[in-house]
Amino acid sequence: MLFLKYMLLVIYSGFLVCAAAMVLYDVYLAFELDRILRRGERPTDAAEPDQTRLPARVGLRTRRVIRWNAAAKLMCIGAALGLLGSSILVVPDGMAAVRVSQISGVRPGALYPGTHLVLPLVDRVAFFDIRDRVFATAAFELRGEKLEVLNVQTREGLSVGVAVTVRYRVDPKRLDYIQANLPQPVDQEIVAPVVVSAFHELAPNYVVRDVFAVKREEFRARAAQLITSRLAGDAIVVKEVLLGKVELPEEYAKGLEDLLLKEQEDDRTSVDAEIEQKRVAIAESQAEAAKAREVKHAEGDAESQVIMAKAQSDAMHYTLPLKQKQIEQSRLEAQARKEATIQNADADAQAKVIDSKAEQQRQNLLAEAEANRIRITSQAQAEQMQLQAAALKANPLLVQFTVAQRLSDRVQIMMVPNDGKFFFTNDVLRSAMANDGPAGARSPAGPDSSEGATTKP
Repeated sequence: MLFLKYMLLVIYSGFLVCAAAMVLYDVYLAFELDRILRRGERPTDAAEPDQTRLPARVGLRTRRVIRWNAAAKLMCIGAALGLLGSSILVVPDGMAAVRVSQISGVRPGALYPGTHLVLPLVDRVAFFDIRDRVFATAAFELRGEKLEVLNVQTREGLSVGVAVTVRYRVDPKRLDYIQANLPQPVDQEIVAPVVVSAFHELAPNYVVRDVFAVKREEFRARAAQLITSRLAGDAIVVKEVLLGKVELPEEYAKGLEDLLLKEQEDDRTSVDAEIEQKRVAIAESQAEAAKAREVKHAEGDAESQVIMAKAQSDAMHYTLPLKQKQIEQSRLEAQARKEATIQNADADAQAKVIDSKAEQQRQNLLAEAEANRIRITSQAQAEQMQLQAAALKANPLLVQFTVAQRLSDRVQIMMVPNDGKFFFTNDVLRSAMANDGPAGARSPAGPDSSEGATTKP
């Protein structure tokens, strides 16, 4: 339909242009013809009157006729097409329209997005944006910001900057009322004054601290309710009212910061005191629990002792006959032990006699065995000494070797031949015995001896 409308308007414009061009062209030809005719006139005699040539000239000038009828028809057709194209109204998305009649004023009802027909030259159309709009204020002035700064007076008389955002839309069903009764544009003429006045009206009921933190949500809710109720009468639907940054006076902000720090310190002290009180209560409860446990233990011990005493008293009735029987049995056992002791004493005496005889025989045997051991040992020692004497006579270095062995566990002993065959070993041993002095021992036999011995720690 939008294409059809524009096409009709183009055709309408074409017909108008064609009609105007046709008339202008005919007028141009008429003027050109008149100019040509004027150039073609020749001079005549003075006595000859001009009336004889005037009719011919006039006839020549009226030969070119302007086509007024054709131009009028084209203009009528173009006007009809233009009126038809103007009667087609296309409302875009997010918009709505209201028809304003030149005769009866604003017509009821709204035209929503789409194609509609209106009366051309009688109705005019006023468009409204029915999408959500946003009205916002700033808490303080910023460079490059075009938002209005909203400052309100609190109960203390201090000026507080408030950043407010209001999201709203016009009621599409009441656009005729808005067009007929409200000033335009609605954003600047209605919404902004209502929002500002609502916050100016509510702010004196609160102190700065309430607006900033304590009753912030209550302040916002009351402002939203007041704005919604006021704008609802003007066919404006408020969807949301948001309270943003609250800019406090500099001195008050500094004092509030100090106060908050002190309150935090007070809260911390209160928390510490509560913790201490809880600890004391816990200690008291633990002490009471321990006391109760001790009382319970004491009561249990007393009850157990009473029960044990009762049990012992009950057991005595049964224990006395048993004790008497035990005494009688003990007496009989003592008498039996006495008789057994007498018999054992006789048996022990006889056993002692037998043991003494056996001990005497054992000692005699031991004495004979010790004498034989001493005799054999002395003979073995004598033979050993003879063998040692023969060995010492054959090899006198055994004395030094034995002495070196008995000196210390750290002494190392080495025995090598000393006959001169192994010249390297012989030279090393001689140099070692020469350097060690008392630490080494050298054979008195000299280089001709068959064996050599040396000791070195």
